[in-house]
Amino acid sequence: MSNVSGLSTSAIAALSTDQIQDLTTADIVSLTTAQVAALTTEQIVALTTAQFQALTTSGVAALSTSQAAAIEAVDVAALKTSQIVALSTAAVAALLTEQVQALTTSGIAALKTTQVQALTTEQVVALTTAQVQALTTSGVAALSTAQAAAIEVADVAVLKTSQVAALTTSAVAALLTEQVQALTTSGIAALKTTQVQALTTEQVVALTTSQVAALTTSGVAALSTAQAVSIEVVDVAAMTTAQIAALTTAQVAALATEQIVALTTSQIQALTTSGV
Repeated sequence: MSNVSGLSTSAIAALSTDQIQDLTTADIVSLTTAQVAALTTEQIVALTTAQFQALTTSGVAALSTSQAAAIEAVDVAALKTSQIVALSTAAVAALLTEQVQALTTSGIAALKTTQVQALTTEQVVALTTAQVQALTTSGVAALSTAQAAAIEVADVAVLKTSQVAALTTSAVAALLTEQVQALTTSGIAALKTTQVQALTTEQVVALTTSQVAALTTSGVAALSTAQAVSIEVVDVAAMTTAQIAALTTAQVAALATEQIVALTTSQIQALTTSGV
């Protein structure tokens, strides 16, 4: 079709799906943002993968929420990273879960922080393990408390240590106990002191023995008295001597009788050596 760029928006909207599919990639490239915005959802559905890939970034940015939701999953999978970055936050939030799951890992990694923040909890739940692992540290840091709590337990278990360390303190505090228990020992060891301090007493109780043993000495020292008292007796007994030696005077004074009784001889010696 010649001189497509000269067609009015109403003329564009009046094109049949067959006529839309007859447009060359050069025609698609020539579309103005107003013409792209004029495309009906039926026309969007009719676009071929090659035609979608030909859309300019300004054209992608012009897509409405209903247009974005009408893109075929196979076409979403073929979007260039530059096109994904161009999606408006409203368009990102409007994507169906099957469209979100169709995004490539490179596409997920390309998401801007504002786009990550735009993801609905349903979309976060729908993310595959590979997609969660593809989130950048800045993307992870942008997650809201509701989004963090929506990450599937299986996906929490495969978070990179850099991603765990990128979680905000409010996101850490929002994690469900089953999510906390899913963190690997290397993930626990990667927690910053501010993140350890953000753990709720319920989360501390939920920590497994191996997770407690994985806390760094600085992490142990950062625990509040309420957190220290919340450590399960069996977990106290399994703490390393270095961790025991890191306990503050206030923490030791706050320990429950059953926690003190659970201390081994070497742990008691570690306390004595540390001067507590």
